Amino acid sequence: MATDLDLGQVVMLKPGANNPATKPALTDELVACVNRKAEAVHALLSAAANEFGNSNVTFANSFGAEDMVLTDIILNHQTKAIALGIEIFSLDTGRLPAETYDLMAETEKHYNTKLKVFFPSADKVETYVNSYGINAFYESIDLRKACCHMRKVEPLQRALKGKKAWITGMRAEQSATRVNLPVREFDSGNQLEKFNPLSDWSEKEVWAYIRLHEVPYNKLHDQFYPSIGCAPCTRAVAMGEDIRAGRWWWEDPTNKECGLHVKK
Repeated sequence: MATDLDLGQVVMLKPGANNPATKPALTDELVACVNRKAEAVHALLSAAANEFGNSNVTFANSFGAEDMVLTDIILNHQTKAIALGIEIFSLDTGRLPAETYDLMAETEKHYNTKLKVFFPSADKVETYVNSYGINAFYESIDLRKACCHMRKVEPLQRALKGKKAWITGMRAEQSATRVNLPVREFDSGNQLEKFNPLSDWSEKEVWAYIRLHEVPYNKLHDQFYPSIGCAPCTRAVAMGEDIRAGRWWWEDPTNKECGLHVKK
């Protein structure tokens, strides 16, 4: 029987997809806890929509595991209840992994929905690359932050324009920069309310929800990518390593943020 190699085709080798963190044991205690927390998240988002109006609340989905949990809760795919009516948008930086684009397409198909996608300014990207180089973000923190601002922060500002509140999938235990993350806070940088419904969720609870409800997720998570951003700035992590250690791994972990969630 002919193989791909016999046919002269290139076979891409990838890390083994056996990350145990994405497959927690679904004990009765864990399931009960996740169901209780999911109900609380739905109630919080419903209250936010009622307080500010559905059209004035938006959710930033970066297609991480946490954001897929919130997508599922917002669209009520499992309960078949009336959807919350909260807008879901995403930022396409132009440097995302192929697996993230695959998940974008899968999400739209799975939930029979259309996501709103914002892109960086082509002129700004062109100027940056021609001035500093295609991968200049490796050369200094200032150039990395400038790249993040161009590809993420500025598009986010456009996405939030005219809104009164936005929702994120951040969790307090994700990194040193997110300790004591409140469920609700005022985003002074963008001048609107900000909700972090999964602030007190653990990684195990996130994955338990995904497994319980068969939520689509980024397949890089199975390859030890707990936190996924742009492809050049994301790597797999070792067992026991901090879950955001693979993001901008060449920088001080106490200062690693892209600018989307930096308080002013």
